[in-house]
Amino acid sequence: MKLKGEPMALALNDKVLTEAIGPSEGTALKIKQAAMVVLGIVALAIFAKIKVPMWPVPITMGTFAVLTIGATYGPRLGLATILGYMIVGALGFDVFAGSSAEAAGLTYMMGGTGGYLVGYVLATLALGYAARAGWDRSILMMGAAMFIGNALIYIPGIAWLGQLYGWDQPILQWGLTPFLIGDAIKLVLAALLVPGLWKLIGNARA
Repeated sequence: MKLKGEPMALALNDKVLTEAIGPSEGTALKIKQAAMVVLGIVALAIFAKIKVPMWPVPITMGTFAVLTIGATYGPRLGLATILGYMIVGALGFDVFAGSSAEAAGLTYMMGGTGGYLVGYVLATLALGYAARAGWDRSILMMGAAMFIGNALIYIPGIAWLGQLYGWDQPILQWGLTPFLIGDAIKLVLAALLVPGLWKLIGNARA
């Protein structure tokens, strides 16, 4: 926790969730981190394809995975994971919510989804730094971090849609308003999950 008058650098010294589990130094740490990046990429690919029936549009779980990985991995490992995911997608693998055998790789990434993918990277970093500052221990602060992360996904996403299709089009109706209810649900779930996991760890070590 940052005290009044302390340098800002001291506000970013909290462990993130994955650093509290398993090896913390040496070769074992490097192996753990490599495994986490691989597992994170796989999780992002799987969750991107999950669709939960909801009005007015189905809830896709990709953003839930992005925000949760950012909050549990921290900024550096989270960034490595999300960039690895982007590289896998750029190579043509079907890992994005709307990608398919007919539309994948860079062609898909430069389409209407491109801005949101940029937002994924920004949100992962934001959630990682928020967790490093200790926001992941509190439901309220984690909810605030998730809200910021969602905003960072939507801002470049909507900006890219406007640039691609023209601002005379119903951009907000295409890329924002239909998803707000689902995103609010995912925000609450993620805000409950991460502090809850910290509590479980604390109870297990008590």
